[in-house]
Amino acid sequence: MKAWMLHGIVSLDKQPTFLMLQDVPDPEPGSQDILVQVSACGICHTELDEIEGRTPPENLPMILGHEVVGQVVSLGTSVSRFQIGDRVGIGWIYSSCETCEYCRSGNDNLCPDFLATGRDRPGGYAEFMVIPENYAFPIPDVFQDEQAAPLLCAGAIGYRSLRLAGLKDGQRLGLTGFGASGHLVLMLSQYQYPNSDIYVFARSKKEQQFARELGAVWAGDTMKRPPRLCHAIIDTTPVWKPVVEALHCLEPGGRLVINAIRKESIDQEYLLNLNYSEHLWMEKEIKSVANVARQDIAQFLDIAAKIPIQPEVQIYQFSSANEALMDLKQGRIRGAKVLKIP
Repeated sequence: MKAWMLHGIVSLDKQPTFLMLQDVPDPEPGSQDILVQVSACGICHTELDEIEGRTPPENLPMILGHEVVGQVVSLGTSVSRFQIGDRVGIGWIYSSCETCEYCRSGNDNLCPDFLATGRDRPGGYAEFMVIPENYAFPIPDVFQDEQAAPLLCAGAIGYRSLRLAGLKDGQRLGLTGFGASGHLVLMLSQYQYPNSDIYVFARSKKEQQFARELGAVWAGDTMKRPPRLCHAIIDTTPVWKPVVEALHCLEPGGRLVINAIRKESIDQEYLLNLNYSEHLWMEKEIKSVANVARQDIAQFLDIAAKIPIQPEVQIYQFSSANEALMDLKQGRIRGAKVLKIP
């Protein structure tokens, strides 16, 4: 099969071509695995973190990609959840131990044996991939393959972030950054909290306009202050600056949820200027989001189908993986980016 391979950690500012398209052996499913013929794979910012070494694969070369949609074409001898021909999705969680306290409580995203798709095991920038059957998810019929792909990570981790925000209907929600995850969180929050105003902080005028088109009552630059303080803010950016700035915009007792696997830069200027009385006083909270749990993906797909959420997607041909990732790196964003695999 053909697959895009990452052979080493690189700086995308210095090396515009970083994945190599190669012929590699087709993967073989184990007894509890399914073999999936990939039709679409979303492009996620976490891939940039892998390529540039913020969350590097332990073993190289590696096939990236963890927003995978495809069709089951082969079954392991012990598989019972799926049949050949089923359409499935695969997210960031590749597997967990299934026995620790976190797995038993539905928080397998915190499992010490958590393995990530496209980082710890080969992912979906390929024609085929294998996945343990318990970590694949039926895709609702309402979604086309390309629409479903970003729901599996950008959407699911946005769903987890919104739950962790503890928002009540009628309270104000802020979103910092407005890419794949941000625009899906906005659609989801409109459904779950119809009386809540949504404010969006985004660096580009195009992102701000897109947010207003989708129903944000206010959209402005990261440095600007909204008309009113927010009860909760979800950060979906790759850098530190919006985190510190968001703390200015929280109500007393408000919560900032950081939805990012890693941050790109240290931004010493902002971290050194973090002031307790200005940023954290009045019982403000900061909470991180770690990975994504299986139940997040399953529950979000069900809710997204009921709404139904229609993601904004920009489709790239399979041959354009490097171009798609570089567009994401350079901030050319409107919704989600998806590779289409023929």
